[in-house]
Amino acid sequence: MKIVSRIKIPIEKEMELFEKKFSQSMSSKVSLLNRITHYVVNRKGKQMRPMFVFLIAKMTGDGQINDRTYRGAAVIELIHTATLVHDDVVDDSNLRRGFFSINALWKNKIAVLVGDYLLSRGLLLSIDNGDFDLLRIISVAVREMSEGELLQIEKARRLDITEEVYFDIIRQKTATLIAACCAMGAQSIHASEEEVERMRKFGELIGIAFQIKDDLFDYGNDRIGKPTGIDIKEQKMTLPLIYALNQASPEDKKWLINSVKNHNKNAKRVKEVIAYVRNNGGLEYAISRMMEYHGEALELIKEYPDSPYKESLELMVNYVIDRKI
Repeated sequence: MKIVSRIKIPIEKEMELFEKKFSQSMSSKVSLLNRITHYVVNRKGKQMRPMFVFLIAKMTGDGQINDRTYRGAAVIELIHTATLVHDDVVDDSNLRRGFFSINALWKNKIAVLVGDYLLSRGLLLSIDNGDFDLLRIISVAVREMSEGELLQIEKARRLDITEEVYFDIIRQKTATLIAACCAMGAQSIHASEEEVERMRKFGELIGIAFQIKDDLFDYGNDRIGKPTGIDIKEQKMTLPLIYALNQASPEDKKWLINSVKNHNKNAKRVKEVIAYVRNNGGLEYAISRMMEYHGEALELIKEYPDSPYKESLELMVNYVIDRKI
């Protein structure tokens, strides 16, 4: 059995009901919109975000959840989907999870409007039900994600990212959404402020480990199914490269920066940068940092009594660092 299917077992019924509620939350009187949202729903990914919401709610709520939990998961998914639709427009990307993106099929103007529609549906779902505490969690996450993206763009121009700035970027860009899912799960069942914060931190640690794992794929081999060197071609400063730069002699540092800045489209040069990072401890260092975050995340749920939900969350944390894609 695939690990994602195993993780889902304790919340299978909830996820089935969630999918129905999620489809309903997108419905519109405009047939074009319904056609597009139907396309979106049918091309869903692994659905890790709603899974985090339900597993955390069940673990912290002694196996009990309520309508707020479903709405919280739907709000996260609606707003996350809106940001993905907008991202594809910004990045001029024609594919999303191996399928055509909305902007590729219906052009940019329609894609932006669909993103805006999904965003408004998410906001109204919370407002109409008085879930202002849940709305605050996702609103803070969207603000942080936007700041993280802009910080990355600002720093990429100069290629002077320190390790500290790198962690700031990935905490905001990637980890903040997983943190919001975990906080949302606890908040939906009215957990204490302290517990909500603990779960938010749990999600943040997983999100950081997840991003470091993504960085490592860029230096991997062809067997993992992801092309290598993509981040270098896009001038993204990832942890293995930052470490290699920090350890490099002034001459090597100059060559690395020049390669990333001016020769990032040259396949041979990109391969040489990958080899340099691999040969100078970049991967080992990134793996060791990833394992630190992985360990800290598991530590935060250690005190909870054993349950199928806790077990699935532990599986999820391990999956983040063991996944092959």
